[in-house]
Amino acid sequence: MTVPFTAEQKMMQKLARDFAENEIAPLDAAMDKSGRFPHELIEKMQAQGFFGIIFPEEYQGGGADTLAGTLTIYEIAKASASVALTLDGHWLATDTILYHGTEEQKKKYLTRAATDTITAFCLTEPCAGSDAAGIMSSAVWDGGEWVLNGTKAWVTNGGVAGVYVILAKTDQTKGARGISAFIVEADTPGLTVGRKEDKMGVRGSQTTELALNDVRLKKEALLGAEGGGFKIAMMALDSGRISIGAMAAGLIEAALATARGYARERHAFGGPIANLQAIQFMIADMAIALKATQLMTFEAAALKAARQRHTQEAAMAKVFGSRHAVKSCLDAIQILGGNGYSRDNRVERLLRDAKMLEIGEGTTEVLKMLVGRNVLA
Repeated sequence: MTVPFTAEQKMMQKLARDFAENEIAPLDAAMDKSGRFPHELIEKMQAQGFFGIIFPEEYQGGGADTLAGTLTIYEIAKASASVALTLDGHWLATDTILYHGTEEQKKKYLTRAATDTITAFCLTEPCAGSDAAGIMSSAVWDGGEWVLNGTKAWVTNGGVAGVYVILAKTDQTKGARGISAFIVEADTPGLTVGRKEDKMGVRGSQTTELALNDVRLKKEALLGAEGGGFKIAMMALDSGRISIGAMAAGLIEAALATARGYARERHAFGGPIANLQAIQFMIADMAIALKATQLMTFEAAALKAARQRHTQEAAMAKVFGSRHAVKSCLDAIQILGGNGYSRDNRVERLLRDAKMLEIGEGTTEVLKMLVGRNVLA
């Protein structure tokens, strides 16, 4: 299907593109080299309203829909996968509050998330990644409060978030049905930020461990129904996979632009290498991958915006887009030859960033199992 964008969606896309090109792109190489989280840039984005674009206006948001948010991630990813991932992690957490929170929770947390507070989603644990139902963190009702204990791993925005959405088991005997979700302030006693990951790519996005040691929470911290945390998490991940698809499209386009420009300028065998069939085939593959990833991702976003089920479409967009983002970056390096292998050129950074897309928010293997089961059913 072809998704027709509204004038408002196109306007949001242009705003994101202009900001990304002027403010984000110039900082990406430095973020990658230092591994430093770009606090000043994020504050500028918050002031511009990017972090609350998809929130309703009553919570100080922009009132835009999922398509506008997806276009925003797409444009930002072309400039920096790190910044796009920071925004994706933020929306992954706020989606749970927007769709499952009480009105009091929405007013309190979405308003802050739209203006000055980064949020983070905490599901993965050292021994529970793809097997999300296998988390061991516990939440026990004690003396009129919930008491959380456990360890979270690979927390995007860990250490820079002001609010965390944390999944823990309130009933260890019920498996996935015993998981509940909680909203936890970063300064809550017992919540400690652990080791910062020294990642291969998306190095400007901060990822940490999180320790929970007798974290006591009022009953109002429970998000949704007790035992409903796994369903909440899976719905949020459906949305996150749309963002990953958008990031994949952004990285493919960035790789294609670099490779195309180089192929036109680089001369060998009596002319520009763009005249060589081998180069044209790789450029064609990248262009086809870009179009297909865009269409799959925008379709999934349109389904979500229409409040229709989009689990399968989001998974397919992520699997296809992430695989072809890696391949497109590899082809771009091949076209640039030795220059592509140098860290002085952006394409090697794009490749390292792209690899994360095959792992985060559901590995390719797990999502192919999901898609396969749905098809067979």
